[in-house]
Amino acid sequence: MNRKSEPVITVNSLNVTSKRGAETTPIVSDVSFEVYPGECFAIVGESGSGKSVTLKSLLGFNEGLSVSASEINLRGDSLLGLSEKQWRTIRGARIGYVTQDALVSLSPLRKIGSDVGDAFRIHERTKPSARRVKVVETLSRAGMPDAAQRARQLPGQLSGGLQQRALIAAGTALRPPLVLADEPTTALDATVQKQVFELFQSLRADGVAVILVSHDLAAVSTYADRVAVMEAGRFVEVGTSKEILSSPQHPYTKRLVSAIPGLGTARKRLLNESENEESRAALSQLTSHQRVSDPADHPGVILEARDITKTYRMPANRVFHALNGVSFSLERGKTLGIVGESGSGKSTLLKIAHGLLSPDSGEVTFAGESWSSIPESQRRQRRRKIGAIYQDPLSSFDPYWKVEEILLDALSVRPNLKRSSARAFAGSLLDAVGLSARIAHRYPRTLSGGQRQRVAIARALAHEPEIILCDEPVSALDATVQAQVLDLLKDLQSEFGISLLFVSHDIGVVHHVSDDVLVMKDGLVVERGGRDDVLLNPTANYTRELISAVPLLGG
Repeated sequence: MNRKSEPVITVNSLNVTSKRGAETTPIVSDVSFEVYPGECFAIVGESGSGKSVTLKSLLGFNEGLSVSASEINLRGDSLLGLSEKQWRTIRGARIGYVTQDALVSLSPLRKIGSDVGDAFRIHERTKPSARRVKVVETLSRAGMPDAAQRARQLPGQLSGGLQQRALIAAGTALRPPLVLADEPTTALDATVQKQVFELFQSLRADGVAVILVSHDLAAVSTYADRVAVMEAGRFVEVGTSKEILSSPQHPYTKRLVSAIPGLGTARKRLLNESENEESRAALSQLTSHQRVSDPADHPGVILEARDITKTYRMPANRVFHALNGVSFSLERGKTLGIVGESGSGKSTLLKIAHGLLSPDSGEVTFAGESWSSIPESQRRQRRRKIGAIYQDPLSSFDPYWKVEEILLDALSVRPNLKRSSARAFAGSLLDAVGLSARIAHRYPRTLSGGQRQRVAIARALAHEPEIILCDEPVSALDATVQAQVLDLLKDLQSEFGISLLFVSHDIGVVHHVSDDVLVMKDGLVVERGGRDDVLLNPTANYTRELISAVPLLGG
């Protein structure tokens, strides 16, 4: 960081408002800051606090909002009052942007190399042959394995982590003087997250300024120079990362820091007594029906996989072994956590467990009966007993449906449930995951990432499942909402005897929720056992590497 030079960007009195009819709602209020060459300035806060809107205002993405400021200055040039044509010359070349939802941001019909190469094509008019070389170099910098091969693949052929790395490569391809990173490591495991932040560190060493929005306070404390804490559209505390996260002063900041899940430490409950009562009241409405299953009445394994293999044919006659003889047992009322780097086979294993993908060999049984080997028509009748929470909620919703319609559709599989009762039940689901009833009449695209993920969790609960398959279920949530959702899942598990198969790159979260842990690498199980045995006293070198990459609060 070079404080002796001029700031890369200066923002004074930024205000963003939304207008519906005669009603004007402030989203960002009187926000001011400056960021210097080589500095990482982080903005943290709960979902809906205005973090992402602040970033988008610096890119001209107003999306129908009213933006005003006394100054937004990028290296001597004002960004106020620009036309869309002028903004197009700035985005990518002078301001890089890395978003949170890779699968939504990347074109599903274009190869990764084309998306990354757009920056060179548009701003540098590079010839195709030279562009291909630059694309591979850019992907490699972003930690993409087999970059030349991946450049020829579609986003849907990559894991969530690899998609995110491609998006990071696209946003930083031209090494602009300012990079805006909105939850850039949301879908990444600890080792890849470390690689990504090292990429940002290399950019900073070249004088690039980074504005980082993140709910991962441990990562922020390790990599950011200064931190602004945002609540309800305002900065309530600003200081160095050590000052903010080691000795928080504002009550809101203290609440954020106290919510961080720590490996080997007990989670503090975040809700005060009155909020606990409200949460449990909503939960009691969900549990008014007969208990789905009681582990004490039906002990044993509810889901089991034996020697599962899965391979994919790749270009140039290559074969990719996604799973190679993987086995696990999920006990009733218990949680099995699955950790490993992106591409290790975690999500593929969940798809096979859900019956959405068939293994090449091996078998999955559900409640002691065949599951993976039976016809889809038979699986369909039983699948409602297996709920799912996905990593990317927006792509799993119908974009033309409001939240209430999404939940009513999920509830439609319940026999003899009248529409009026279904509407009330949908409201209870929203209450239970900490969302206002007003959310019911909004489209998912108008919600924050955290709000969308909570809707996805409410949808999974609608079926009264015996098992919930969780693929990064809290990856898009800030620490306080993470805590609420994880506590909710544990309450539901205790009340209903629900079993959880829980995939996450956040080892602290996995340690908090899991009874047993499975560690995967390159389609193989490298270690398994009780959570403390595996995560506190690992025997495999790979597990040790994963744990050593976890950022510690305070750096």
